[in-house]
Amino acid sequence: MAYFCRKHSNVIAIAIASLAVVSVVALTKNSVNGFSRFHFFSAQRGWTGITNLGTTSSSSAFMTDQGKKKTLINGGKVSKEKYVLVGGGRKSDAKLKRVEAGLAMARTLIREAAEDNNCTSSLHDDSDYIPRGYIYRNACAFHRSYVLMEKMFKIFVYEEGEPPLFHYGTCKDIYSMEGVFLSLMETNTKFRTSNPDEAHLYFLPFSVVMIIEHLFHPVIRDKAVLERTVSDYVRIISHKYLYWNRSLGADHFMLSCHDWGPRATWYVRQLYYNSIRVLCNANTSEHFNPKKDASFPEINLKTGEITGLAGGSPPSNRTVLAFFAGRMHGKLRPALFQHWMGKDEDVQVYETLPQGISYHEMMKKSRYCICPSGHEVASPRIAEAIYAECVPVLISQHYIFPFSDVLDWDSFTVQVPVTEIPDLKNILEAIPEEQYSRMQEGVKQVQKHFVVNNPPERYDVFHMIIHSIWLRRLNLRF
Repeated sequence: MAYFCRKHSNVIAIAIASLAVVSVVALTKNSVNGFSRFHFFSAQRGWTGITNLGTTSSSSAFMTDQGKKKTLINGGKVSKEKYVLVGGGRKSDAKLKRVEAGLAMARTLIREAAEDNNCTSSLHDDSDYIPRGYIYRNACAFHRSYVLMEKMFKIFVYEEGEPPLFHYGTCKDIYSMEGVFLSLMETNTKFRTSNPDEAHLYFLPFSVVMIIEHLFHPVIRDKAVLERTVSDYVRIISHKYLYWNRSLGADHFMLSCHDWGPRATWYVRQLYYNSIRVLCNANTSEHFNPKKDASFPEINLKTGEITGLAGGSPPSNRTVLAFFAGRMHGKLRPALFQHWMGKDEDVQVYETLPQGISYHEMMKKSRYCICPSGHEVASPRIAEAIYAECVPVLISQHYIFPFSDVLDWDSFTVQVPVTEIPDLKNILEAIPEEQYSRMQEGVKQVQKHFVVNNPPERYDVFHMIIHSIWLRRLNLRF
C-alpha cells in the first residue's frame, strides 16, 4: 500500500530538539530595511493578461502599474512601506536577466497556443496524455504551458529549519495535502534546484499545521506562535540570502492547507501582500488574491493511504439523486440541514450516517454529491465527489476553486447559491439527462488532476499545484 511520510515516523521524538530553530531565529530581531535594485509588477489584468487561459476575479490587494511608480493598493489606502520607485540605481543582475528572458519566451509561446484553437502547433507529441475537451478553459494553452513548465520551471527550497516545523507536515487527516506537498518537494528532482541563481521561485518550507500542533497551547491559545515562527524564519533567510530583498518577497511562495494558513502570512507584510500564497482556504473575503495567490484542493487522506480512492458506479446504478453527510458548522450548512435533513428520500442529508451505511459507497451510488462550505470555504468533499465520479454540487461564497485558471468548473459541477438551497431538488431534477451525462463524464476526466501519486505522475494533483504556482510566476515581471 502507498503511504506518505513514512521516513518521518519518528518525527515526534525529535520535536523538542527541533524547536531550537525557534530560539535561533528569535535572535534575529531587526527588520529588513530598504529595497534592492530590482522591482516588479503584476499586470493589471492579472495572470490572464499573459497566459490568456481563463478568467479570475479581483481582490482588494493587488499590484498595479502606474508608470514609473509601482504601488501596492489595499482598500484604496497607500502607505510608503508598500511601494518602490522604478528607474535609476544599479545595473540589472545578469543571472536574473537570463531567468527573465526564458520566462518572456514562455509567455509568448503560451499566448500563441491560446490563439490556436485547433492546437496545430505542438512542442512535442505526448505519449501519455494531451489535454482536450470542454473541462478546460483553453486546452491548447494549458498543454503548452504545462510542457514549458516541465522543461523550464525551477524552484529553490530553503534548507534552513528542521522538522517537524519545517520541511515536514502530516500526511494523514484533512490537512494532508500540506504534508504531501512538502514531502514531495523534499525529494523532487524535476523542479527543485540546488542553485538559487537559476531558480524562478523560492519556497518557504514551513508547515502551519506543525507549528499549531507543536507550539500552540490549547488553553492559552496564543496565536503569536505563528508570528514568531514565520516572521523570524523570513528574517533569517532574508539576511542569509539576497533573493527575498531583491524582490521584496514577490518571487517566493508558501503553502498551507490549515484554516489558519492565511493568518500565518499576516505578520510579514511582504509575505502577505507580495508573495504567492498557495492555500486551501482560498477565500476572497479574507483577501485571497487570485492574481498572485493559488488555490489547491483539500484532500482528506485519513490513513495516509493513496491507492484505491478513485472509482465510481455508472449512471444506471446511481439511485440516489443527491447526498451529503457531515457536521453542521459554518454559515451555510444550517440552511441545508433545515430544509433537507430527514425530509426527502431523493435528497439524503445526514449529520451522522446510520449504522451500516458507508459514506463512500453512498457517494458512488449518488448522481450528485452536495459540497457545502463549512467553517472555511474549502471542503474535502469536492475531491471525494470527484474520486467517486459523482457530480459535485458546490454551495459556497467567495471561494476560488482549485486550478480554476485551467479548469472550467461550470462544465462538470452544479453551483447553487445559498439562497436557492430550499429549491435544491427542483434545480437538480430540472437538469436534462444529456447535460448530467456530460457533467459526469467531465468529472471522470478531471479526476486525473486530483489524484495523489507517490512518486508523482504527469498532470496529477502535485503537478497541477506546481502549474498553478508556475502561472503566478509568469505573471510576475522584474
